[in-house]
Amino acid sequence: MAGGTGMAAPHSVDEFDYDVVVIGGCGHVGLPLAIAFAHRGARVSVYDVSQAAVGSVNAGRLPFDEPGAGPLLERAVASGRLRASADPSVVGSAEHVVVVIGTPVDEYMNPSQTAVPRALEGCAASLRDGQLMVLRSTVFPGVTALVEKMIAGLGVQIDVAFCPERIAEGKAMTELFELPQIVSARSPAGLDRAVRLFSLLTETVVELSPEEAELAKLFTNVWRYVKFATANQFYMMANDRGLDFERIRQGLSQDYPRAADMPGAGFAAGPCLFKDTMQLAAFNNNNFALGHTAMTINEGLPLYLVSRLEHKYDLSSLTVGILGMAFKGGSDDIRSSLSYKLKRILEFKAGRVLCADPHVTADRSLLPQQEVIDRSDLLIIAAPHPEYRRLVTGKPVADIWNVLGQGVTV
Repeated sequence: MAGGTGMAAPHSVDEFDYDVVVIGGCGHVGLPLAIAFAHRGARVSVYDVSQAAVGSVNAGRLPFDEPGAGPLLERAVASGRLRASADPSVVGSAEHVVVVIGTPVDEYMNPSQTAVPRALEGCAASLRDGQLMVLRSTVFPGVTALVEKMIAGLGVQIDVAFCPERIAEGKAMTELFELPQIVSARSPAGLDRAVRLFSLLTETVVELSPEEAELAKLFTNVWRYVKFATANQFYMMANDRGLDFERIRQGLSQDYPRAADMPGAGFAAGPCLFKDTMQLAAFNNNNFALGHTAMTINEGLPLYLVSRLEHKYDLSSLTVGILGMAFKGGSDDIRSSLSYKLKRILEFKAGRVLCADPHVTADRSLLPQQEVIDRSDLLIIAAPHPEYRRLVTGKPVADIWNVLGQGVTV
C-alpha cells in the first residue's frame, strides 16, 4: 500500500463540516476514493441512495470485495473521518463534491448525455457557493460543459472539474495512490483546486482541458477493449485450426518486448469497456468500425464457445457447469458479466446448466462449487478466479483463460 496518514486536508473552508463528499459513494468507484481521502487525513462524507450500503459503511463493513480497503474503512469510521448518509442535504456540507455518476447506454447502444445533470438535480438545492464539483465517472464528451451550464443556471458560485477515475477493481487501494491523476477544469481557479485535492493522493497530476480529459478516459477504456478483441479474434483463428492460442502467445512474447502487451483470450466484460466503446462510437456519429467490430468479437465469444462445444458434445443431453459468474477474476462484481450471457445460451442448448462462484454473493441461484462439479458432465471456467487453479477433476473442462495451465483449445 502506498502513502501514509495524517496529511493536511486541501484548502479547507471553515463553514464546511467536511473536506470531501462523494455522491454515489458506496459503490466500487466512490467508496475506495472516499476511503483513500480519509486515509490521507481528509474529513469525508459519503452520500448514497442505498440505505443498506450506507448502514454497512457506517458499521465499518465494505458492501463489496476490494482488497486492502476493509481495514482502512474500519479505521476511517472509528476515527470519525468518514461517515455515510442517505440524506441529500449532506452534499452541502463539504467543500469538494465528487460525483460518481456515469453515463449509461440504453438498449439501443445510445448514451444518455443528460443522465449526470438529471441525477444532480436531486441534490441541487444543497449545493453552496464556494464548492468545487468534481465529475469522476466516465462521461460522454461535452457532459462537463453541460454540468457547468446547469450549475450556472442554479445561481451558485461553484467551480466544476472533470477528474476521471483510473483504477481497476481489485487494485483500487494501490492504484489510487500510485497512478497519476488526470485533472481538468475550465477556470484556472477550478484547476488549481482540483490539483490540490488530488495531490493528497498522488505526487503526479496530469493537467488537461475538460474535453481532452473526457476523451482521454474513453480512449483508455476503448483501447483495452480493442486489444481484448484482437486477442479473442486470434484465439478463434488458432482454435478453429486445432492450435493452442496460449502456447502461440507465450512463444511470440517470450523476451520480445513489442508483443509483451498482447493479452490472453477471455471474456471482455464489466460495467465500463463495452459501454464506453459505444459512447465513443456515438460521439463520432457511429463512425467507429473498429469499435463496433471489437464489440461483435467480444460479445460473440460466449456464442463461439458454445458453438465449438456443440461440435464435440451432444449438449442437449449434458449438464453443463459454469464456474465463475463475476465479470473478472478475483471479483464479486457481476455487472455486465458475459458469464450470464453464456448461461442464457446454454439454457437453450444444454440439458441443464448449473453455476457457481466463490466470490459472488448477489446471486442466490448459485450453488456450491463442489456440487456443480459433482453434478456436471462438462465444466466451463468462465471467470479466471485464482481458486480454480487447484481444480482437479476427470471431467472435460473448457478453459479459454488457461487457468489450469493445460492450454485453451476447445
